[in-house]
Amino acid sequence: MATEKSGAEILIEALCDLGVDVVFGYPGGAVLPIYDALFKQKRIRHILVRQEGGAAHAAEGYARSTGKPGVVLVTSGPGATNAVTGIADALMDSIPMVIITGQVPTQLIGTDAFQEADTIGITRHCTKHNYLVKDPAKLGDVIHEAFHIATTGRPGPVLIDLPKNVQIATATYKKPGVGTVGRKAYRVQVKPEQAQIEEAIAMIAAAKRPILYTGGGVINAGPGASQILRELARITGAPVTSTLMGLGAFPASSPQWLGMLGMHGTYEANWAMNQADLVVALGARFDDRVTGRLDAFAPNSKKIHVDIDRSSINKVVRVDLGIVADVGRAMEDMVKLWKARAYPPATHTAWYEQIDGWRAKKSLAFPDSTREIMPQLAIRRLWEATNARKPIISTEVGQHQMWAAQHFDFEQPNKWLTSGGLGTMGYGLPAAIGAQVGNPNALVIDIAGEASILMNIQEMATATQYRLPVKVFILNNEYMGMVRQWQELTYSSRYSESYSDSLPDFVKLAESFGWKGIRIDTVSELDDGIADMLAHDGPVMVDCRVAKLANCFPMIPSGASHTDMILQSDQVSGEMDDEAKALV
Repeated sequence: MATEKSGAEILIEALCDLGVDVVFGYPGGAVLPIYDALFKQKRIRHILVRQEGGAAHAAEGYARSTGKPGVVLVTSGPGATNAVTGIADALMDSIPMVIITGQVPTQLIGTDAFQEADTIGITRHCTKHNYLVKDPAKLGDVIHEAFHIATTGRPGPVLIDLPKNVQIATATYKKPGVGTVGRKAYRVQVKPEQAQIEEAIAMIAAAKRPILYTGGGVINAGPGASQILRELARITGAPVTSTLMGLGAFPASSPQWLGMLGMHGTYEANWAMNQADLVVALGARFDDRVTGRLDAFAPNSKKIHVDIDRSSINKVVRVDLGIVADVGRAMEDMVKLWKARAYPPATHTAWYEQIDGWRAKKSLAFPDSTREIMPQLAIRRLWEATNARKPIISTEVGQHQMWAAQHFDFEQPNKWLTSGGLGTMGYGLPAAIGAQVGNPNALVIDIAGEASILMNIQEMATATQYRLPVKVFILNNEYMGMVRQWQELTYSSRYSESYSDSLPDFVKLAESFGWKGIRIDTVSELDDGIADMLAHDGPVMVDCRVAKLANCFPMIPSGASHTDMILQSDQVSGEMDDEAKALV
């Protein structure tokens, strides 16, 4: 006869059965039975963060760098609400994650009890699915189903709200059999329809100016999908561009690589998208930061859209052929059919000659300065010093994020961790911690801004406690740089606030947490400072003082088209002072 276990014990056993080895969390009264069950077992490692939002972002970084779902455990009320930003971030960027939140006992739900919040209501629109479990006998099945939903189809966060009395109550647990998990209403179409693959191949073969537009879905489809993308590009001869989330799926060293497209994408990527006669969107969702003005987006092209999320097809941009399928499987079928029909590898000589003309603009060029460290130069030097070690790079959000996307060349998937859809400041440090936990032997660097890093600065203590050798490389321009850039270009330099006088001494701050602190003030110190950072076997924070008024170009102004790009060499504002003009 099966032994009865408490709900908390059922939870832990189910997590073990699902292969979970790490949980990121923060204890509180409504989850103490779960923490007691964690204490009694040895298979799952608990990482104590310093704020629940840090737990969610750390789980994101773990998931994106390992390919395994991240798991979060937080208490009721403020524990759950603190995690909401990370949950919403994971939904926007399709990150597989399971969040377990404590809840007040079932008889107190709805009474405004101590630390009660309507977690189900609050998270309904920022989770892929959520559960309030009132019966411990159903808990095991719910946990297995939650992981199934989080990791299949378009990945995303799934939340389980667990009242304290259900954690204490007893029931029997039996691991579900293979193929028994899931619900009838949730069906994922993985295999593409053969007729659609045939139509897609015919369209690609007929195109004179094709472009492969790739997104994070290629990375989510697993490392095999990135390899298939490379083969598809080789045989079709099509140039490749990517969204922010898709960087690394295609090697930046390839002559077919155009760079990132969109608001801060390259001149050649955006113009090629505008002039293409066929756009093949692979695991991308036509985000507004990519498309710019919709009525001017690739106006003379036919469009193919491959996505596992049926709701994404024709959601933003009307396409000529929508294929609902796993993007890796769809590309694999395309490659097989292309070869079966013995199409010769395409060269598209005239198309690449046109692209080379756009490349000649050198849109990522930046001013050379011996007086100040240009942030782009700092990123390039960091890449040169680390690329052989295949580092995992996370970022915060802002100018530094875009400079990293432009100037840190990625060759592999799962090496680039950034907040795309939600644009969450404070994402980078906890994400780096999660990535380091999941990849203990990897070099993990958070490229940060001095404003964003302060959003979750408390997680430095987490790295200290678990001896995680993460590196934080701050591009410190003493501004909320992206906000300043927009106010400068759009609002006649009417700046909101200045906080430069209240910034901490980041070297002393690092030392106070037990980290090594390094400050870089001049170009001549840059290489040695980076080398010192890499030589230290523990956590390091580098305060790299960069040009205060440097702006991030290229840039498509909000609501403009791909052909309306502002380049570094353009005169962008008659209102700018002399120092700012010198930088652009």
